[in-house]
Amino acid sequence: MGENKDKPYLLYFNIFKCIVATNIISVAQNGLQCPTPQVCVASCPEVPWVVDESQFSNTVSEVYKERKNFCLPEVPPDMKVKESLDQELCPRFLLPSAPALGRCFPSPNINFTLPEYPWINNTTVSQGISGLLDSINARDISVKIFEDFARSWQWILVALGVALGLSLLFILLLRLVAAPLVLLLIVGVLAVLAYGIYHCWQQYRLLRDQGASISQLGFTTNLSAYQSVQETWLAALIILAVLEGVLLLMLIFLRQRIRIAIALLKEASRTVGHMMSTMFYPLVTFVLLVICIGYWALMALYLATSGQPQYVYWVSDARAPGCENVPVNKSCDPMASINYSCPGLKCVFQGYTSTGAAQRSLFNLQIYGVLGLFWTVNWVLALGQCVLAGAFASFYWAYHKPQDIPTFPLSSAFIRTLRYHTGSLAFGALILTLVQIARIILEYIDHKLRGSQNPVARCIICCFKCCLWCLEKFIKFLNRNAYIMIAIYGKNFCVSAKNAFMLLMRNVVRVVVLDKVTDLLLFFGKLLVVGGVGVLSFFFFSGRIKGLGKDFENPQLNYYWLPIMTSIMGAYVIASGFFSVFGMCVDTLFLCFLEDLERNDGSQERPYYMPKALLKILGKKNEIPTAGKKRKK
Repeated sequence: MGENKDKPYLLYFNIFKCIVATNIISVAQNGLQCPTPQVCVASCPEVPWVVDESQFSNTVSEVYKERKNFCLPEVPPDMKVKESLDQELCPRFLLPSAPALGRCFPSPNINFTLPEYPWINNTTVSQGISGLLDSINARDISVKIFEDFARSWQWILVALGVALGLSLLFILLLRLVAAPLVLLLIVGVLAVLAYGIYHCWQQYRLLRDQGASISQLGFTTNLSAYQSVQETWLAALIILAVLEGVLLLMLIFLRQRIRIAIALLKEASRTVGHMMSTMFYPLVTFVLLVICIGYWALMALYLATSGQPQYVYWVSDARAPGCENVPVNKSCDPMASINYSCPGLKCVFQGYTSTGAAQRSLFNLQIYGVLGLFWTVNWVLALGQCVLAGAFASFYWAYHKPQDIPTFPLSSAFIRTLRYHTGSLAFGALILTLVQIARIILEYIDHKLRGSQNPVARCIICCFKCCLWCLEKFIKFLNRNAYIMIAIYGKNFCVSAKNAFMLLMRNVVRVVVLDKVTDLLLFFGKLLVVGGVGVLSFFFFSGRIKGLGKDFENPQLNYYWLPIMTSIMGAYVIASGFFSVFGMCVDTLFLCFLEDLERNDGSQERPYYMPKALLKILGKKNEIPTAGKKRKK
């Protein structure tokens, strides 16, 4: 465009500066480009040429003459050549080049040396071209990614909107189709196991008739070879048959508890329908997490850069004339002038000092910051669980629903949690944080000692890691239910955790059934949302959907998989956020239901608060309290 309309090629003044520097910060400061001036030219140089030192006192127009187009446009014609070279307005030398990728690439197979630059050879030219290609690739990929997002961000938002709608639709439809959906999933699992049994039997019978036995194969490290022996399929047949039988027995003997789980899922969907604001509470949690992580990242950067910056001399080729006495990698002052005649010599940033009392404590301070990050993140997650539990509990313990539900249940629960339960949440988050830090330390030790460990030590480390993983899962489960009890009764963490644990242990079979049914449904829901959005995104962004009209055409993209993966990850985050709220609702209603069963008997003094569907399943009756008589909660 403009003055460069007829100049399609880019010329680099000194391609040897394209050799990648040792410090990533220095490379990033140059915007992923070669740290040398560049100019648009109509044609690439065809013959080698160099400015002689005797020409330094001449003007640019005299020395460059026909090569004026290789200088930057702003260079004055009457400027001295020495001054133009010092300001890098003109190139000191030119190499025979060929156009490629819109740039002038010197030929790596050169058979000459410029008089003033005997260090220019095949190796240095190849290194410069390699560095140039690396910078071009990095810059081009980043530009293409930016272009793809700029062209497709509206459609990515549409895909995320579809994920939002599907998540809400799935949760609200559970009120109507929870029972058929659970039945369909159970029948599906039974059918898959039955087909597995049939397939294993066919393979076993075929191999049995052929006489393929494990005694003929023997022991081998090739695991795929075991597929060709009958004992493998017989073992798989027995395992699948046992699983099928266990599942059928569970369905027979636990059918009542499965009906209770389905009724609680319906009630949870009804609860969410009356409190739609709770579905968007994960946005509040997300904002708080961003604040915590951002504050930690800022603090970590301040700590990491608390020392004095160190600069060193750097040059692309220390063998160049005038560079023999340069103290490469030695300290320098970036504000002072360079007193060496070495071409391309620079004072570049190397790092920060690590000496001094404060710097010696940086590691401990960073560990303190990581501990604070884990603690605050766990506290934010605990706050979200307690707030949602408080809102859902207010729905369950309202006798006349929805008349007795508070006007703003979510806001009331949020204010109540911050005012009364901050310390309890912090204590529970601290316990979980200590376990997580212990896991990280153990992983670090295992990583450092992996090469020198014997089999016994590796086995012990694996056992410790497994134990800590189980402990973390148990504490998360206990904390979650403790926060629910805190939201209901307002007692401290220890008392709430004990009461929740004892209540769950008294109803352990119901807990297992409800947990597995809920996990199965939510997994199916996530699969539906993420899979649906992924398939739609693939067909749209890859251009496989035709006839949508001009306004709905797929954008022209460099990497069509990029918006597809972004849409899938966004859909997974949205589905996880919505379904985590629904899971919290189910857990809260379940604990309230167990408390209701133990504390009340259906009389006028102690009526049940559970929905009528649960009363029918349990075969219980609820006497209607007399008018004006106070009900005990």
